[in-house]
Amino acid sequence: MTTTKSTNSHARPLELWGGLECTVNRVRDDYHQQLERNGHHDRADDIERFAATGIRAIRYPVLWERTAPDGIDKADWTWPDERLPALREHGVTPIAGLIHHGSGPRHTSLVDPAFAGQLAEYAGAVAARYPWLEYYTPVNEICTTARFAGLYGVWYPHGRDDRTFIQALLNQCRATVLSMRAIRAVNPQAKLVQTDDLGKTYGTPEMGRIVEFYNERRWLGWDLLCGMVDERHALWKYLLKTGIPAEEFLWFKDNPCPPDVMGVNYYVTSERWLDHRPERYPEHHRGVADGIPCADIEASRALATPTAGIAPLLMEAWERYGIPLAITEAHIDANREDQLRWLLEIWEGAKEARANGADVRAVTVWSLLGAFDWNSLVTQARGYYESGAFDVRSQPPRPTAVARMMRELSSGAPLSHPVLRAQGWWRRPGRFLCQPVATPDAITSITADGHVQVPGDVRPVLITGATGTLGRAFALACHRRRIAYRLLSRQDMDIGDPDSIERALAQYRPWAVINTAGYVRVDDAEADGERERCMRENADGAAHLAAACARHGVHLTTFSSDLVFDGAKDAPYVESDAAAPLNVYGRSKLEAERRVLEAHPGALVVRTSAFFGPWDRHNFVTLALQALERGETFRAASDLTVSPTYVPDLVHTCLDLAIDAEAGIWHLANAGAVTWADLARKAADAAGIDAATLEAVPAAELGMAAARPRYAAMTSERGILLPPLDNAIARYLELRNQDDPEMEELIRTAESRQPQAGGHRQQEETSVGALR
Repeated sequence: MTTTKSTNSHARPLELWGGLECTVNRVRDDYHQQLERNGHHDRADDIERFAATGIRAIRYPVLWERTAPDGIDKADWTWPDERLPALREHGVTPIAGLIHHGSGPRHTSLVDPAFAGQLAEYAGAVAARYPWLEYYTPVNEICTTARFAGLYGVWYPHGRDDRTFIQALLNQCRATVLSMRAIRAVNPQAKLVQTDDLGKTYGTPEMGRIVEFYNERRWLGWDLLCGMVDERHALWKYLLKTGIPAEEFLWFKDNPCPPDVMGVNYYVTSERWLDHRPERYPEHHRGVADGIPCADIEASRALATPTAGIAPLLMEAWERYGIPLAITEAHIDANREDQLRWLLEIWEGAKEARANGADVRAVTVWSLLGAFDWNSLVTQARGYYESGAFDVRSQPPRPTAVARMMRELSSGAPLSHPVLRAQGWWRRPGRFLCQPVATPDAITSITADGHVQVPGDVRPVLITGATGTLGRAFALACHRRRIAYRLLSRQDMDIGDPDSIERALAQYRPWAVINTAGYVRVDDAEADGERERCMRENADGAAHLAAACARHGVHLTTFSSDLVFDGAKDAPYVESDAAAPLNVYGRSKLEAERRVLEAHPGALVVRTSAFFGPWDRHNFVTLALQALERGETFRAASDLTVSPTYVPDLVHTCLDLAIDAEAGIWHLANAGAVTWADLARKAADAAGIDAATLEAVPAAELGMAAARPRYAAMTSERGILLPPLDNAIARYLELRNQDDPEMEELIRTAESRQPQAGGHRQQEETSVGALR
């Protein structure tokens, strides 16, 4: 990792860095600590995982609030004493972060006059203890943190005015200057990596004055550190209007501390669109700017032609400062393929800026361990998690496809994942939250695709079960996520016929197969004439498919059921629990699991249960609500406990796991254990439907031929990936009774390809384990 100032960035390769979301932010008197949430505080072996991705440097926390909350004399250095040398031993250069969206220990704040000096004292102590540390970020995102803490009232001290904003900004900048001074007293070669969000605002002509102001304000933190703020600065009058004396700003002219590396953070939310016609936009995007009612929305959600992305913004920064640049946060909260596409776009943007003469040193994958609750700006601990290169819902943290892509980027290997051969959602037609706005000429003139697709043939996902709900749900998800797919009927590929499978794999050359085909009539399978058929379609067909996929190096996802268990356990089943099915259907699924994994150890076998969703009018929840709405009697088992599964959650999670190339058995169901009767009542209560006609009865009164486990609730020891049941029911109800034209078209297309008469139609997984 080098920082020699030069425009000749081509002399060195673009580096890959990593970042660890480590925010310690204060909301009133509560602190939110990401390192506690993601578990890295107690997991020293994460460092080996990080190093294995090939990163050259890592933004790493040595946070004031965690290390010395009660003063330097009471500091506990145990944790950084262990972690920092370990990083160096693994060949990863630490960039030490001292404050990350924080406001310091409880006794101080961003507007405390003593804040800067106290942080500098701590910075000097860090340098004295680790004199070999070379790279520092004393305060992360100075301007952004000042806005959120001093202007928007989100973080402590919850200011909502320009004066508090500027006081917080000045205090953080002064703290940075004094901290680097204290650090360099120990290590004169120490370097400042100063990060902040680099966005840009666009808008209608009526919002022009505010747009111009926002686009100047974004530079303020860097401008102050570079000693560029004086009477000639574009915002000088605004700054003095706060009532803060001019000498507070001019101090930086006499005490400049320009970054050695300017760290720019870029998100899909970084570029904004302001419109003086707020009524055209969703209500939560409406507000007031400088007294003008307006809408403030992500540019990608409004502009008909998307912006060019990060490359032009890097050029703006380079032309303004001439300081080496690094992209210090590259992350998007999205499905896995769009996380890969976003990283690719950022990487290509950095290369484009380098080709245009900017000295761009690195791209930082952020955050390696994901992040918690940023959808609420870390103001509430709701448990909302967005994964990164590793998913901490699994223990130990599970590498995702992002980690694999990092290894390819860091080694210079060709990017290999087939899902990269498409555009991210921010460039697709379905991205809009309003009527698309004609992109102004000033933006159009610099707008390009901004996304470099990986060359090569587009290899699809093959989905079996064209006539069923689950297969169609996967097809719809692939369509909306721009994952190339083919939805296959038995005509296209008969999984009971090895030759048919070979022909289909040769014809379509898939990178993955998702098998939703199979025998699903649980009670019918008990009949003498049906037992062999159930075993043949569930076990033999899946085994044939697994063997073929293994030969061709194709990932396979296939489905099993909670009915592989006997129900003797009184706690939710996990993957390693012994299976002992009570019925023919369960035995066929257990045999399929064994044969699939024997033939293809890289296959993913998903155990799930009790489907419900918006696209299937025959699932248990939909039928229950329809009957109760009509005032009809609806009978449901009161003594059989299950874990229901919301189909959209299931298919999206399975696609992510397939992209990650996960293998083995995984339990996927929405977190929760209910009887069938309780599920009907819970859904009715959430929908505001009177459940007076619901009859909770023993399963024995429902006349089912197949025995069911008394208790078949499931959870996962590999990682609980689906949201809680109550959350799933609420989202189901939002879509209930709504038409979905894309699904309707998909159904029409699938049905038009089916034989009209004769022949045996391959079944598919419609309602695994469902009953009423």
